Amino acid sequence: MSIEMSKTYEPKQSEHNAYQLWLDNKVFHGTAPCDGGVAGDPYAIVIPPPNVTGVLHMGHALNNTLQDLLIRFRKMQGMNTLWMPGTDHAGIATQTVVEKRILKDEGKNRHEFGREPLLEEIWRWKESYGNTILDQLKSLGASCDWDRTRFTLDDMCAKAVRHTFVKLFEADLIYRGKRLVNWDPATETALADDEVDHKEIKGHFWHLRYPLSDGSSYIVVATTRPETMLGDSAVAVNPKDENAARYIGKTIMLPLMNREIPIIADDYVKRGEGTGFLKVTPAHDPNDYDIGLRHNLEMINIMTSTASINENGGVYEGLDRFAARRKIVADLQALDLVEKIVDHVHQVGHSYRSNVPIEPYLSDQWYVKVQPLAQPAANAVRDGRIKFHPERYGKTYVDWLDGMRDWCISRQIWWGHRIPIWHCEDCQALTTGLEDPTTCSGCQGENITQDPDVLDTWFSSALWPFSTMGWPEKTAELDFYYPTSTLVTGRDIITLWVSRMVMMGLFNLGEVPFNAVYINGTILDGKGVRMSKSKGNGIDPVEIIEIYGADAMRFSLIQMATESQDMRLPVKQDEQGRNTSDKFDIGRNFCNKLWNASRFALGNLDTAQLSKEVSVSDLEWEDKWIISKLNVTVKSVTAEIDKFKFSEPVTYLYRFFWNDLCDWYLEMIKPRMHDDARRPIAQKIFVYVLDHALKLLHPFMPFITEGIYQQLNRVAADRQIAGLKPIGQNDLLANSLWPTFNDEMVSDTIEAEMTQLQNIIRLVREVRANYNLGLKEPYTVSVKCSNDIATLIANQGRLACIMANLTSITAGETLQKPDNAAVTISDAMEIYVHDAVDVEAELKKLTKQKEKIQGFVANTEKKLGNENFVSRAKPEIVQRERDLVADLIKQLATIDKNINDLSK
Repeated sequence: MSIEMSKTYEPKQSEHNAYQLWLDNKVFHGTAPCDGGVAGDPYAIVIPPPNVTGVLHMGHALNNTLQDLLIRFRKMQGMNTLWMPGTDHAGIATQTVVEKRILKDEGKNRHEFGREPLLEEIWRWKESYGNTILDQLKSLGASCDWDRTRFTLDDMCAKAVRHTFVKLFEADLIYRGKRLVNWDPATETALADDEVDHKEIKGHFWHLRYPLSDGSSYIVVATTRPETMLGDSAVAVNPKDENAARYIGKTIMLPLMNREIPIIADDYVKRGEGTGFLKVTPAHDPNDYDIGLRHNLEMINIMTSTASINENGGVYEGLDRFAARRKIVADLQALDLVEKIVDHVHQVGHSYRSNVPIEPYLSDQWYVKVQPLAQPAANAVRDGRIKFHPERYGKTYVDWLDGMRDWCISRQIWWGHRIPIWHCEDCQALTTGLEDPTTCSGCQGENITQDPDVLDTWFSSALWPFSTMGWPEKTAELDFYYPTSTLVTGRDIITLWVSRMVMMGLFNLGEVPFNAVYINGTILDGKGVRMSKSKGNGIDPVEIIEIYGADAMRFSLIQMATESQDMRLPVKQDEQGRNTSDKFDIGRNFCNKLWNASRFALGNLDTAQLSKEVSVSDLEWEDKWIISKLNVTVKSVTAEIDKFKFSEPVTYLYRFFWNDLCDWYLEMIKPRMHDDARRPIAQKIFVYVLDHALKLLHPFMPFITEGIYQQLNRVAADRQIAGLKPIGQNDLLANSLWPTFNDEMVSDTIEAEMTQLQNIIRLVREVRANYNLGLKEPYTVSVKCSNDIATLIANQGRLACIMANLTSITAGETLQKPDNAAVTISDAMEIYVHDAVDVEAELKKLTKQKEKIQGFVANTEKKLGNENFVSRAKPEIVQRERDLVADLIKQLATIDKNINDLSK
């Protein structure tokens, strides 16, 4: 198949054609060698499964672009690659979406609607909308093995979840306990510690008076949540606090509740902080909970699952927690029990799903004992089996595991993996197994009921690297691709996901789930604020692809993916009101350059002459230079990707294609295209280099490079040069081999000489620009320089004539400035452009330049004549000033000579 190159680059059509070509040829399908897959070392990535409720955002675009880059790169290196795609069922988020729709359409909450009908409705919703983000990833160019798309609730993943739960339970690593949890009142479920977002909130410190039971006086406590006082079980003081310690053993009468509670001693209370008295509400604060356990205090839960006050709250029963707060404060003020109210800014935990403030809540939940799992997982990073890139994130991971508390894995929702535990109503035994039981494992009775809760979504996603490959079955995929090679993810889920995958991989298979973890940066707007829909500062990748094309977006994002991690993407609105950014112009401009340069060059190739054999011995000087630059670029790009550095290689490729190949080499060989004897070599070198450039660019910009490669195959089927390493042609660029570094073709000498020649050409161009000489009329140039530069000009001056439009260029150590010549001075060279000067105007210009330099010399000599400066400044600074004066005096001598020459 060939793809005609349009006059202008049209990304929409080009991207559609290329992606369909890849799908038709099953380019993305990974198969183990024992099942007929290609030979080669395995390289696998599992996609961080996006939520089925999700749509593509810029974070996804960056993350998946980098994964695609790595997969394409390793595939071209000859590895057997697999990029496993799929989605997460996102328990709370998905159920919330459907619940809201049902409430709106039918006026029923989930309890009124029913468990089974709700699950059926969620499955219907998932089938209709759950693959939206995967389709959007295809528009990005994602080379996932779509034939293997997994879902955390599909049968394969469900089997892995069941086996893992049973295995943990039988190892005594899962237990049920009544503990204080983070409770989301909106979704009525527990959350793990790392599912709580802490936000800075403007609130208050209420200083409340608690009367002593004997009526003698009162103490003062301070709280940010007055409503929790309804559940106070004690007041604590530090035993070393002389002022407060005298109250230990006394009791207070809890206001509004008329309940007597003790004053106790506990070292947790900080001396010298606050009032010295701490109200203790064990059922509604994690620190108070620990105090309650130490002192065997009553755990009084005062709230319902929706954060309203329950029957334990007395007259406040039925009030929402915030309404209760207002009423309680008003009642205390009426009793003159509010000492003062102080403004206070503090961190308040919010549900990462519903975005409402969480409530510490005492309830029965299922837990995983994490320490037996966490330490082996931490050791995997300590001993180097897993390496983080950048390395600093390894500390984040280890620190979290070292202090990790038991993991609450139960959720009080219906969408998810239902906990495979059956409760016996007769003997209270718990029964589990790989199959649903029909009788109790204790009394053998049939009066058993399955636990109503479902597992935390992160439980199933923790199994993702191996559940997607068929574990616990011993599949060919699992045997070949596990452990996977690289995980690409964001730093915000190192604790939520990365750590748990390592724990479960080691527990279930005895091996880490991946060898490397690359943490991609966060995309911020131009002001450094994280992008979000609610703030209106987000950019929709789908719209950017529509406007600029996927390759342009990918190129721009990769270019910003530096070691500094977080990247700023200034946001603006286009004429249609869409959020976009000028940053994407960089990618679009490069795409246009790549397309137009390739189209022009390929359109001027002679297919018949391209069939002629060309060998290394036929190469001219500029051919050797571009081949040398190509090989240096191959080496640099390969090395940087290996080090998980992505911005650097894309910058190298930009410079190589735009500057070296297009701006210099293509311009240099234009005269050879009209020379029958020299044309075949120039053409063959160009297509050889273009072939390699497309391969190097492909992981970064897959669509446009595939389109050009197809055209290259059509017009230049034979691109091999005798004496160079095999080019590795293929029908598809996506299946072709990555270029290999050829050190024999690298010439530091030629590259240095070309740099010198380019400098001369630039200086001549500057002179022409400064003297308004234009580019159409050719000029003669001579250069006063050292013998080595003169030799270079003698050998390669033809190229300077081409690039600067010269009739001739000569050089030597003793050349003198011709009359009426324009002059520029650089290093040890004087460059003369003949017959280019208006003598009167040049004399004025040189005189003005002389006066300016004389001023610099006078000021510097004055500074050097100042004893304070010479004695106090660093010696190297003084020497630098002296060297500057010496250099300026040399320039003055040259200017004087030029003035004298013009004045003759």
